Amino acid sequence: KVDYDVCSNYGNWLYSAGIGNDPRDNRRFNMIKQGLDYDGNGDYIRLWVPELQGIKGADIHTPWALSSAALSQAGVTLGETYPRPVVTAPAWSRHIPQRPGGSPHPRGRRGPAQAPAQHKDRGIDFYFSRKKDA
Repeated sequence: KVDYDVCSNYGNWLYSAGIGNDPRDNRRFNMIKQGLDYDGNGDYIRLWVPELQGIKGADIHTPWALSSAALSQAGVTLGETYPRPVVTAPAWSRHIPQRPGGSPHPRGRRGPAQAPAQHKDRGIDFYFSRKKDA
């Protein structure tokens, strides 16, 4: 059975993109948090994104934050077998555990080795905010 409702799906895609209708100011859809809340073990991603099947557990939600050793063990090469992120939202970092002192998480997580290039003053919020004087 396929769940399909044109209006709901269109509205949800807009909301996910940060341009949907929400009366609350500065409301952002956090894809990482959503994934961890509703697919904590990553089974849904593993089903539909076979390139990431070798990544165990919740680490599948943030493959770019894994160490090169963990990626290699999973058979993932960022930029070759799976794309690097185009944008990383600052709010996502709350959901990527890091140990004090910047040492890698025991399961191999760490900050992005190569953060995606972004214009100095133009995060994704620049394009969707009402103020364009930046």
